[in-house]
Amino acid sequence: MPVRERPTSPHLQIYRWQIGNTLSILHRLTGIALAFGLLALCYWLMSLAGGVMTYARAMRAFASPVGLTGLIGWTFAFLFHLLNGVRHLFWDAGMGFERTQRHASGWFAVLGALGLTLCIWLFIWRSGP
Repeated sequence: MPVRERPTSPHLQIYRWQIGNTLSILHRLTGIALAFGLLALCYWLMSLAGGVMTYARAMRAFASPVGLTGLIGWTFAFLFHLLNGVRHLFWDAGMGFERTQRHASGWFAVLGALGLTLCIWLFIWRSGP
């Protein structure tokens, strides 16, 4: 009788997509985005040390559509990573393991990050130069 190859568990043919694995993937992706944001922060700090012209060039880059998209994305990444990290701290304390609590805290992390990102950038645009 031939030996049948068994799939690794869980495999995508039988595994149902859930909020838990989505948030886990998003947490990792936002961590990577924060690392790239650190590079942008270093560029900005180096431009401060480089003089007025270097700083002006950096500010033009950050004020461009690509730069603004990056800054807004990094803001969301920071806030989601923060809120999801607090969620994990509650788990470390033994709280929030019930299914409804896990789902509610997951949605809170996502929607909270979106809402806070929107509030921060509305505040920035309204305060203006």
